[in-house]
Amino acid sequence: MLHIFKEGKKGEPVFVLLHGTGGTEHDLIPLAEMLNNDYSVLSIRGNVQEGGMNRYFKRHGEGQYDMEDLEFRGKELLEFIKESAEKHDFKTEDVILVGFSNGSNIAINMMLRDEADFKKALLFAPLYPVDLSDNNKNLNNAEVFLSLGKGDPIVPEDESEKVVEIFKNRGADVEHTWVNGHSLPQEAAKKAGEWLNK
Repeated sequence: MLHIFKEGKKGEPVFVLLHGTGGTEHDLIPLAEMLNNDYSVLSIRGNVQEGGMNRYFKRHGEGQYDMEDLEFRGKELLEFIKESAEKHDFKTEDVILVGFSNGSNIAINMMLRDEADFKKALLFAPLYPVDLSDNNKNLNNAEVFLSLGKGDPIVPEDESEKVVEIFKNRGADVEHTWVNGHSLPQEAAKKAGEWLNK
């Protein structure tokens, strides 16, 4: 997978950066530097194309996920992160997932997998309209920061609330903030940084 790896201080966590639809592996690097410049960065480009735009998984329409592809791509991305951890000598449990929009959604998919041991995530503008009735992943030792949109044209507020519940119902420690629309404004980045470095 196309990616950028930027070595930080040894022994510090590693940001895995996951862009939004139409983004690239360069998009979230300034955010990572703002959040904590000492951490290593693994920024990965989604390898699905939708009308020339990069994504992490296919969909049939806005909020209508191709479930088969989501299942396959989530597994593929998780494997790539594990391979990168071996190659660059870091532990997957030290990874901090940082996603925006489509990147947040694939991050949720990975966190809910039994074989994943991610403990921290900062997710901006997530949407996860997936039936999770048979997913009982225990996230007791996970911490999650969510930035959700009021008046978001893509994610209705009740769907944002559902994302909060997905994590809370599985025992995660969740903090969330509301912003305007489907965006990642400076105020949300600042709050995320305060939460991360508390």
